[in-house]
Amino acid sequence: MASSSSGSVDMDPDVALRLFEEGATLVLLGVPQGTELGIDCKSWQVGPRFRGVKMIPPGLHFLHYCSSGYGGQIGPKTGLFLSLKPREIILANWDAKEEDLDFSASKNEEELSRVRASLRELDPYLGPYPYEVMRKWVSLTDRISEEMAKNLQPLSGRVCAFSDVIPELQFTHTKDRAEQPRNDTACQSMKEGLDRLPKMKQREGTELRFSVIPKKTYPPGATPAEITKCSMDLSYALETVLEKNHMQEALNVLGELQFAFVCFLFGNVYEGFEHWKCLLALLCRSEESILKRKDLYLGLIAVLYHQLGEIPPDFFVDIVSQNNFLTSTLQDFFQFAIGPGVDATLRKRAEKFKAHLTKKFRWDFDSDLDDCEPVVVELPEGVTVD
Repeated sequence: MASSSSGSVDMDPDVALRLFEEGATLVLLGVPQGTELGIDCKSWQVGPRFRGVKMIPPGLHFLHYCSSGYGGQIGPKTGLFLSLKPREIILANWDAKEEDLDFSASKNEEELSRVRASLRELDPYLGPYPYEVMRKWVSLTDRISEEMAKNLQPLSGRVCAFSDVIPELQFTHTKDRAEQPRNDTACQSMKEGLDRLPKMKQREGTELRFSVIPKKTYPPGATPAEITKCSMDLSYALETVLEKNHMQEALNVLGELQFAFVCFLFGNVYEGFEHWKCLLALLCRSEESILKRKDLYLGLIAVLYHQLGEIPPDFFVDIVSQNNFLTSTLQDFFQFAIGPGVDATLRKRAEKFKAHLTKKFRWDFDSDLDDCEPVVVELPEGVTVD
């Protein structure tokens, strides 16, 4: 397979030998030439000799691919998380009709035994795992357990860039369709046009199963003063999410943050990016939680350090308003984390992280976003104001 990324790194002979002996193998048969296929942080365009990937370090991996069967164009990306054991062989065949990989052969012991016996012949057609990205991959996923990946990914087992949607109302009979409003008259407005379109929903089993972030950030029966407080300090909402979804271990929310980021970065899933933003805003704007959950926020800084190294600094800027979501969110975090009453270790780590981001991205975390001071305007020569 031809790599779409440059800069490969020579592997240490001892590491190569260990991966050859202990590494897992993905045997992927029938993948059409030209398909874009990748594992973890790297992707390739499949050539005519491709039969899979070998020497894969045991652990969690993300296999992703785009079919080339769309009139010569690359189709939407599909991905799946795989937890691989030492020397494990996973076998999949390309399903031309579905334009997807079919892993049912991996459950057939007879077929697996046949593939295992012919590995020596297959070896020249198997591309080695891109070991140079291993360190980066681990740094982006070190808090995602096998169980967590299984619980967060869709029941279908596929993470898809485009949602699989169906109409909310299924009209199985001609009579049902005939009773719907007719659409043969011109729309008087954009709203009317949108209202005429059938209401759609995501096909059951294809949705990512993220934690639900409450729309109301305050407890039931809250007073106006409590509502105001919980709108400025989101600790109540955060603790609700932790209690409902991560009761055994609060730090697991960092694994969910990583999962959402990986789905977006390598799976092209916009829903992953939106959830990452919402979860990050919840964590960064929870002052009381920052005061009492030192380990969670030390972990958050480490997770963000690696994530922010993977995306261009202007990515978060809203083109319309020129506001940077990330600088405003992290500005609140640094205000809380460097404030009084915060654990000394966390405060020091937050200060170092703030300095790192300021130097690397030239983001200004100290300007007042609500600055109302008068602005000095230079008037053209000869123009005066009475």
